[in-house]
Amino acid sequence: MYPRQQKRWHVYPTAEDFEIRVVKGILRMAWEAIAIRGAFHIVLAGGRTPEPIYRRLAAARAEAEWRQWHVYWGDEFCLPAGNPGRNSILARDVWLDQGAIPRTQIHPIPAELGPQRGAELYAEVIAGVEEFDLVLLGLGTDGHTAALFPGRDWGAEPDSPDVLAVTDAPGFCAERVSLSAARLSRSREVIFLATGFGKFSAVQRWRCGEPLPAAAITPACGVDICVTLEAFDFA
Repeated sequence: MYPRQQKRWHVYPTAEDFEIRVVKGILRMAWEAIAIRGAFHIVLAGGRTPEPIYRRLAAARAEAEWRQWHVYWGDEFCLPAGNPGRNSILARDVWLDQGAIPRTQIHPIPAELGPQRGAELYAEVIAGVEEFDLVLLGLGTDGHTAALFPGRDWGAEPDSPDVLAVTDAPGFCAERVSLSAARLSRSREVIFLATGFGKFSAVQRWRCGEPLPAAAITPACGVDICVTLEAFDFA
């Protein structure tokens, strides 16, 4: 059984407020990590919710020491390397391909090799990172995060593998590669992102203490959950 999750909710009245505050937080965490440890290791979320965050980071070229950033992903679809459905392609298109972060420090999941081999190789990639500095995660309408779905193994136990081969994900593309809940929890900061009316039900279930996959992310620092008002409260 995983530890009890410490949650801090941050509710923003508009999408613009949400984006600005999240980006400011990311940049602050990056400066602090680089000042203390000389590098910033960030795990990116997939899906469409973080797209405006990535666009704003791309526009903040003068506000960060990009050459000290190291970028990873929380999960990936087992699709060909250049397929536009992959999480890494969205982040590359709107932000990473602009060249501020050295390509050797951008680490996409090799999910095109299939779930088993992709998981094995990515475990080697992240093995040298004891703790991430920041993990960004989304929230699905069913409460999933990364590729950790209700009714499946989330890898939440302390001895779980760092990377999971997912072969039965619901919806689009059943085969995926995902960091485990235990590995995602080994981070100095974790931020969940949830926007829009479509996330309201999952947010309420999470607030009420249901054992959703998102609740299995339990870093010692707790988690910050950034949501827009319509995702948090209809009132």
